Amino acid sequence: MKSEIIAVGSEMLTPFRQDTNSLYITEKLNELGVTVAFKTIVGDRRKDLVGVIKTALSRTDILILMGGLGPTEDDLTRECVAEALSLRLKRDAQQVAALHTRAAAWRISMPENNLKQADLIEGAQFLNNPNGSAPGQWLETTYSGFRKILVLVPGPPHECKPLFETECLPRLREILPARYMAKRTLKAAMIPESQADKLLSPIYTTYTDVETTILAHAGDIQLTLICTHRNKELAEKRVEELATKLEEALDDWMYSAEGESLEQIVLYYLGLRQATLAVAESCTGGMIAQRITSVPGSSRSFLGSVIVYSNELKTQFADVPADLIEKHGAVSSEVAQALAEGIRKKTGATLGLGITGVAGPGGGTESKPVGRVYIAVSDATTNESFERNFRGDRNRVREWASQQALDLVRRKLM
Repeated sequence: MKSEIIAVGSEMLTPFRQDTNSLYITEKLNELGVTVAFKTIVGDRRKDLVGVIKTALSRTDILILMGGLGPTEDDLTRECVAEALSLRLKRDAQQVAALHTRAAAWRISMPENNLKQADLIEGAQFLNNPNGSAPGQWLETTYSGFRKILVLVPGPPHECKPLFETECLPRLREILPARYMAKRTLKAAMIPESQADKLLSPIYTTYTDVETTILAHAGDIQLTLICTHRNKELAEKRVEELATKLEEALDDWMYSAEGESLEQIVLYYLGLRQATLAVAESCTGGMIAQRITSVPGSSRSFLGSVIVYSNELKTQFADVPADLIEKHGAVSSEVAQALAEGIRKKTGATLGLGITGVAGPGGGTESKPVGRVYIAVSDATTNESFERNFRGDRNRVREWASQQALDLVRRKLM
């Protein structure tokens, strides 16, 4: 079965608010074997809302509408659903009494416009909302001869999520045919998206019953495999078969078969080797340390990091010789190696990681343009440096640099 989620509210069409409820609802629907085919955000305009409701009803089986159930003039979800389906609204006496009781308990006067929250769509049922004054609504109806399920839930997350959990999911479980969704997430580092798709598409396109999506961000490729079937074992088998083939094709590009982050994998390998890591960061400004320390328990393997932005601090905290900086420049493979070795020796870590570069937007030269980064990994026997060139703005260069640095540590530990 296909579903659509409509987030109602003009505020979500501005840069200041975003829809987070749909992520939660998508996860819950997927667990029931329901695919979310469309997500729509629409403002508080009656004509627009009626239009998107009719469009959604024409292409999906389950329609979830979030928001627009409050007491104000621009809360129009109830009215627009009724109009789209040519149904009436009826003010429910019990809900009116409940609104008065709630106002009395809070010792506040209730304006007349609050009563619109007691308007029930013909044929619908109220859904109890213990965290707010606006109840949800559940409606099973037909549209163009096909059965449809419409669910109206309040917009505030602290109201939406509990209501959907307690009121909607049990009803959906009773109605929907038993289906199981098997899901795997594979992750690969530093392989270009186009190269990954060229390598993998001949494999995953042969699995027509498994939906494969590729998401790329800052040196990270995420492949999500989803198979929905009535038979749990078959769904899991199909996903496992495809995952195994993709893992073999990706070879050492791949770092996670279960959706872990790169920093989690680095810490896993450090723990496995009973090794420790220390970092001397220049252009990334602490980003590598932030990523590592966001993982609980990282202190078992991560000794720490120094942000050595100035040449003086490179010498003071990582023992980089001043004449080395003078000779080769702060952005150089020689300085990256000195940073890695210096921080390793100072802290007694098994591995030292050094990184220096030109993050931009200024500071670049013809020989060392913006985006040029040098990364070095040092242990007791070797000290290897790598030159990389990253495109984009300052933050993008730093994100790619931190990803590359962590991946080089991973490969060293492997």
